[in-house]
Amino acid sequence: MLQKMIDKIKPLDTSAIAAARHHHDQLAIPPGSLGKLHALAIRLAGITGNPRPEINHTAIITMAGDHGVATQGVSRFPQAVTREMVSNFARGGAAINVLARHAGARLTVVDMGVAGPTFPIAPESENGLRFLSKKIASGSQDICSGPAMTREQAILSIEYGIQAFLEEKAKGLDAVGTGDMGIANTTPSAAIAAAMLKITPERVVNRGTGITDEALHQKIEVVKKALQMNHPDPDDPIDVLAKVGGFEIGGIAGVILGACAHRIPVVIDGFISTAGALLASGFHAEVKNYLFAGHQSAVEGHALMLEALNLHPLVDLGMRLGEGTGASFGLFILTAASRITTEMLTFDEASVSGPM
Repeated sequence: MLQKMIDKIKPLDTSAIAAARHHHDQLAIPPGSLGKLHALAIRLAGITGNPRPEINHTAIITMAGDHGVATQGVSRFPQAVTREMVSNFARGGAAINVLARHAGARLTVVDMGVAGPTFPIAPESENGLRFLSKKIASGSQDICSGPAMTREQAILSIEYGIQAFLEEKAKGLDAVGTGDMGIANTTPSAAIAAAMLKITPERVVNRGTGITDEALHQKIEVVKKALQMNHPDPDDPIDVLAKVGGFEIGGIAGVILGACAHRIPVVIDGFISTAGALLASGFHAEVKNYLFAGHQSAVEGHALMLEALNLHPLVDLGMRLGEGTGASFGLFILTAASRITTEMLTFDEASVSGPM
């Protein structure tokens, strides 16, 4: 399945881009007066192959998983919070529930490896949440003691992400956002970024949930130890994921690859989703052209990761939550960009005189 998705990823459609650019030049407004919305709409045309792309059906897929490295004191919160927050998602009471509703996006939460038994959550909850259980194990292994998972589990996590995307696509999907939930997951994400970007952990390790200076120093040392012990190969994204990643991060990479293979735009969320995007981009050079950065997280290292993907955040609200909250704003903006293409009139259609 993974190789099949990779093989289906193609370059953006240049003919659709040219047609979309011509159409925007004819809209009954001063040329370029809607700023970045024009560029977004034109890139949407290249992604979808449609000069006038419509975004009516959107969804956020939030991947959840626990991490053995949580025992190293890298988070302010106990590991049990991962499970408790997934239950909160099911009740409709989390930030992502609120913001997904505001953006008009469906919400799917996937248990990729939350510690403990399978959740007693119905596949379709009364709060509009869709829940999928694709648990690989009850959390990854401690990356300070060895690999996070086996290579086979890494591939499985990506393929489960692809499956989650395909199931969402079957319900009707024009754009997808990614999200995460997992206590301590900024630590493996930082390790992935340091490995893939070939930079020191100091440049990407951040305070995550708001840890102290002492804990931040400990977290940097944890990432250094994990990289030194596991030696992830930056030219092999599966190896990086297996050595220092997490199940939900692999799932995010799978969602991205599945969407790219089906010419569907992807809005990535914050630090953890961007780590998943770095992994996905390691499989195919065209992946980054299908991505939009919903926002820039207020954490160290995220800007470096976005720069590596040649992405510019759509908003910067100082957020650092995850869950898919930043992606919700991005989906809202992409929907607006598509609508200026499909609903606005040209000078000729509106019987308005064009520029002299």
